[in-house]
Amino acid sequence: MISKKVEEAINRQIKNEEHSARIYMAMASWCETKGLRGAAAFLYKQSDEERMHQLKFVKFLNDRGGYAQLQALDTPNAEYASVLEIFQNVLRHEEFVTAAINEIYAITIEEKDYTTGNFLQWFINEQIEEESTAHTILDKINLVGDDKAGLFHIDKELEAMAAAKTIPALV
Repeated sequence: MISKKVEEAINRQIKNEEHSARIYMAMASWCETKGLRGAAAFLYKQSDEERMHQLKFVKFLNDRGGYAQLQALDTPNAEYASVLEIFQNVLRHEEFVTAAINEIYAITIEEKDYTTGNFLQWFINEQIEEESTAHTILDKINLVGDDKAGLFHIDKELEAMAAAKTIPALV
């Protein structure tokens, strides 16, 4: 049986993951309307991945005797000045998610819930990858600056990254 404190923390993370999916969906939509099909494909794939993360948390919590409950969400930002601003936001958001996962992990240690702590290891490793990917994309965007040809190539690379990205399986 999972403690109320861990259950509440996981329910907060379920909300975070669902909101993340909506944030990336809004970013993808913006990119798509600006002709950045590769960036859009990458962000749509990110949105799908966040929904799968949400579902992993829901199933885990329910399987452990807790109750996953959906909560109201804020409307994500839909206006951006550039693809640079989008990926700066992606990085900040992934850093927020990392901190949230680390907070849950700290609670599991406090509650001596080693099963949930073990479950969180996958997410901890996933966040390392997500932050690294965001840094890499930002480095490339910064490298090309305002060069439209450079942005075109980055957009193509993002499209290839989206095509190669697999969505993690359920628990």
